[in-house]
Amino acid sequence: MAHIYVSSVIDAPVEQVWAIARDFTGHWHSSVIVEPSIEDGQPPDRVGCVRAFRLADGGALREQLVGLSDERHEFSYRILASPLPVEDYLAVVRFSPVTMQRQGSGATFGEWTVDFRVATDEEQATVDTVRGVFEDGFADLARLAAS
Repeated sequence: MAHIYVSSVIDAPVEQVWAIARDFTGHWHSSVIVEPSIEDGQPPDRVGCVRAFRLADGGALREQLVGLSDERHEFSYRILASPLPVEDYLAVVRFSPVTMQRQGSGATFGEWTVDFRVATDEEQATVDTVRGVFEDGFADLARLAAS
């Protein structure tokens, strides 16, 4: 079982970051995701909705939103179909306010974790790919939150 944890501090208040990130369509993940859409016209924040998209390198994915909490600023999703050699992929993305901050400023701590099964001979390359996607996603989110 592979486990990946990536975190980041985003220089924007948690409510601002969450307003962008909670859209499961994934428009905020622009450096990797191409042509994202939610299948069957479902809202992008409805648990159970499925997003379909292509990666910049051409691979096609389908992911299902399995949990979303506005109170905890958190969502979880699983992969339904992917060119990655993964099984039982379940990711959780959560945001919380940075507690040590200057008065009048706001920052957000983001965490992205995933567990999945992958063949041993493909594990390192798959982990590196997924970690890069997570890091790029946080960078894209920070750019949008700063706009």
